[in-house]
Amino acid sequence: MRKTFGDPVAEDLRYVVKAVVGEENFIDMYPNRSNNFCCGGGGGYLQSGFTEQRRKYGEMKANQILATGAEYCITPCHNCHAQVHDLSEMRHHAWQTVHLWTLLCLSLGVLGPNERTYLGDDLKDVDVFHPESEA
Repeated sequence: MRKTFGDPVAEDLRYVVKAVVGEENFIDMYPNRSNNFCCGGGGGYLQSGFTEQRRKYGEMKANQILATGAEYCITPCHNCHAQVHDLSEMRHHAWQTVHLWTLLCLSLGVLGPNERTYLGDDLKDVDVFHPESEA
């Protein structure tokens, strides 16, 4: 999708991410938009069994993420999430990986406590109702 539809789609996604996390929390990668690097997990590669080759291919993406200094990397799909998360584990969790849909649900207040297990401690309790605090 990144190369097929080009920068207009990238701009739409950037708008959504900035609206969800706040423009002040958005850290851009370089290169970006339609020139961004692939994570290396799509097209069936994640399930191919070639783990070391997949990780080697993903080094460029991992280095790109590391260069931002960001605490979170937002991913748009399951394959990207699994690959980027795996790449972070290989670097001792240099960043937290989070699905875009998770942040959308979190921002709308509809993300259940059981859907937060992989979030960082700073996001696990955002807008969670705690009945004991009402007493």
